[in-house]
Amino acid sequence: MPPGPYLEMSVGDTGCGMEPGVLERVFDPFFTTKGPGKGTGMGLAVVYGIVKSLGGTIQATSQPGWGTTFQVLLPLATDEPPETEVEVMIAKPVIPAGSETILFVDDDEDFFLAGQQMLTGLGYEVVALTNSFQALKEFRAQPQRFDLIISDQTMPGLTGLELAAACSRLRPDIPIILCTGFSEMVTPEKIRSAGIREVVPKPFDLHRISEAIQKVLKKISDRVE
Repeated sequence: MPPGPYLEMSVGDTGCGMEPGVLERVFDPFFTTKGPGKGTGMGLAVVYGIVKSLGGTIQATSQPGWGTTFQVLLPLATDEPPETEVEVMIAKPVIPAGSETILFVDDDEDFFLAGQQMLTGLGYEVVALTNSFQALKEFRAQPQRFDLIISDQTMPGLTGLELAAACSRLRPDIPIILCTGFSEMVTPEKIRSAGIREVVPKPFDLHRISEAIQKVLKKISDRVE
């Protein structure tokens, strides 16, 4: 890390702690010691990504039977104001927004809440559900209500691929975005056959999901014209 002033934050517990083999993988995406359906292994991976994006570091120390401590170092902001307001405006990336109605499906509570907030903040009307069977029921009842479906892949009940295929059979022109990490089940052939227009890796940020939405909606608009 470059020299300079940093803010240090430590969070610890007195729980069961972690074995060395678990500790060295604690920030790996999709790594979890929980059973199937009880955790995605993305929580600490997301934290790690946020800290790194801010120019900081995060470290974990743990001792079995004694607990775990996480130490975060973040660079302090400088007191120097930007040279001109115009430069600040130019530096800010433009994030495309919209007003379409989106059916958003994710069974993971953290991603569900974050995704819903992102989409709502971009101006979209969002129908957010954590149950894929309920999502299919909602779409079957009003297929013309939705302009787009955004679905997670790994879910209990219907997977994202299965949900996409079912919705595409009901309405072949519905654009669908699949959000997923690495999965051997998600092959190009299965993506095409399920009617999926775009695949977005998880965890995604505001810019990535906004670009994907605009991309698939533009394809539909161009096709209509």
